Amino acid sequence: MKKKFTHLTPSGNPKMVDVNEKKETKRIAIAQAIIGLTSEIIEQFENEDIQTKKGPVFQTAILAGIMGAKKTSDLIPLCHPLGLNNCEVKIYINKAKEIVIDCMASVYGKTGVEMEALTGASVAALTIYDMCKGFSHDITIKEIKLIKKTGGKSDFERA
Repeated sequence: MKKKFTHLTPSGNPKMVDVNEKKETKRIAIAQAIIGLTSEIIEQFENEDIQTKKGPVFQTAILAGIMGAKKTSDLIPLCHPLGLNNCEVKIYINKAKEIVIDCMASVYGKTGVEMEALTGASVAALTIYDMCKGFSHDITIKEIKLIKKTGGKSDFERA
């Protein structure tokens, strides 16, 4: 059977997916963003954060990521508005000296929270860019990806 895009009518116009008949289940999604920073910026890292004139970068990005996840349906036109039950953003520096942002979102509902997790990770990454650009514009948001989702019609986990 050929897969079809869920957000299109048979004539090709955009539509919101009708979730009226779906069962409510606990849904969880985890997304990740990876940022490349210059060594000049990484050298500013102390006490598990980077301090700037604008404030602590990671703490600010965590708050921005949570706020972004909560506002997903305002940013992505066909997303259902969800009252998130939980959203957590964790930020750390990996062995390759990259910033890693993990965003987990969960809800008990009829539709998944992948877009909320992806938006949270994206907004956190953009916040880090904004707060660190005074040191250097040589900052790369390398990737944003879904790591895992559970609770819907099908589960997914990146290998």
